[in-house]
Amino acid sequence: MNICIIGMGYVGLVTGAVFADLGNDVIGVDKDKGKIEVLRKGLMPIYEPGLEEIVRRNMDEGRLSFTTETALGVKKSEIIFIAVGTPPKDDGETDLSFVESAAAEIGQTLDGVEEDDSALRYKIVVNKSTVPVGTGALVSDIIEKYKRNTIPCHVVSNPEFLREGSAIADALHPDRIIIGAPNREVAMRLIELYAVLERPMIITSVRSAEMIKYASNAFLATKISFVNAMANLCELVGADVDEVAKGMGYDPRIGRDFLRAGLGFGGSCFPKDILSLIHVSDEYDYDLKMLKSVVEVNEGQPARFLAKIRQEMGDLRGKTVGILGLAFKPNTDDMREAVSISIISSMLANGTAVKAYDPVAMENAKKIFPHLTYCHSAYEVAEGAQGLVVVTEWNEFRQLNMDKIKSLMKEPLIFDGRNIYDPQKMKSKGFKYYGVGRYIQE
Repeated sequence: MNICIIGMGYVGLVTGAVFADLGNDVIGVDKDKGKIEVLRKGLMPIYEPGLEEIVRRNMDEGRLSFTTETALGVKKSEIIFIAVGTPPKDDGETDLSFVESAAAEIGQTLDGVEEDDSALRYKIVVNKSTVPVGTGALVSDIIEKYKRNTIPCHVVSNPEFLREGSAIADALHPDRIIIGAPNREVAMRLIELYAVLERPMIITSVRSAEMIKYASNAFLATKISFVNAMANLCELVGADVDEVAKGMGYDPRIGRDFLRAGLGFGGSCFPKDILSLIHVSDEYDYDLKMLKSVVEVNEGQPARFLAKIRQEMGDLRGKTVGILGLAFKPNTDDMREAVSISIISSMLANGTAVKAYDPVAMENAKKIFPHLTYCHSAYEVAEGAQGLVVVTEWNEFRQLNMDKIKSLMKEPLIFDGRNIYDPQKMKSKGFKYYGVGRYIQE
């Protein structure tokens, strides 16, 4: 098929690259000229394992191209994906300005074609961006407003469930494919596009598909805040949250995924999606108290951990603290809503000397903290540090030579915000160890 992807951000670029790899002809569109120039050179504007290889291969084989001209992509394609950003406003409402702009350009492009041109007589516009319930109707109305002809154009909701760090695998082997379509004919065209993946497909209304995305992310975030609340209680009663979560996770009704206690969730999805869902519920006069509590627990985790650090280290002014991990999660350079931001900001405000290392996110971190001391390794971070804080659970941090780390540090203090180390082993190596919801036997 001929496919156009509007928006070459994280979702759009991964989606376009995978569709091209499946044999489709894909045109990626973005208004950012610099980004398009970078992509045309085969370079990546984001970090995602395996992405550069798949993009370059399909560019070389002529199935994937990039342009700043939306009209070019729309005219050549039967299926047009909108994958632009939907950032939150200050009140939590989703900013749909980029979606609205893309819909207007699609409508304007269709308005400028001849109705007897058979290549342009049928278009499917797919909302891939995460958008509130009702956005499908909004996009349809905007397109119809501008195109002013009888060329059929249907709007579909096809939410993405890509996890940063494993997006290529998620796109090729999705748990399920949600297709929210206005009628059976349109749904069948999307089914044909995805059939090669041989994965479960669920056909719903457009509004139900939009809701599925928000409900899924909200539920996963709820599991994270729940286990963090249990971790906080475990610290008070002398239990170990890792043991508690393990015991819970074997129950198939609960499952093990997302039951890892830590500093809370961040990133581009969970925080803004929950706030958007709460905003929608408020508009309909329904008080989503449960999700408000999820947000409250999540926002309180970094401050609670900082209090633990201050309790052990005392006044942090003039002291040197090392930070291991900056990205909101491993295997990405994404700093959006990263817990490291609040941790580091608080320390800097209190006069702490902060050293930091992350395998891939330091360039993005420099845009937020340009004057931070950035190191080339975890060992460089540890040198002279009076405390070491694990913020992102990169695998390389699990494999560190802790004897060497201890010899480099001024004080053998480990604050494990992601519970990646065994407390008893850390104690046996001479560290003072503090995790989240963990109990160290005397």
